[in-house]
Amino acid sequence: MTSEELLKVVLDSLDDDKAEEIVTIDLRGRSEMGDFMVIASGRSTRQVAAIAEKLADRLKQEHGLLSKIEGKETADWVLIDTGDVIVHVFRPEVRDFYQLEKMWMPSGATTRSAAAG
Repeated sequence: MTSEELLKVVLDSLDDDKAEEIVTIDLRGRSEMGDFMVIASGRSTRQVAAIAEKLADRLKQEHGLLSKIEGKETADWVLIDTGDVIVHVFRPEVRDFYQLEKMWMPSGATTRSAAAG
């Protein structure tokens, strides 16, 4: 599976689970940590944990990919490392505090609607 195909699976899963304010950042040529970073919000710690868990389960069940998950216990900020796509799911207040997209945003960022285009 290419990183672009993996990104589509991730975005579809986030969309299915009602994640909000989904932002995709292209890291190719800018970082060795992965090809894409996806940042999304859930309305509560419960939704944040569910979004992360369902994404990891879908990747494992449907594509045989194991993901590393960190932060699910507190579910303020959950990181899902799929290898080529790094996913951050935040509660809105925590996302506002860290402003992760501002650090990585330059020209390669798109919103979900533009990425789906």
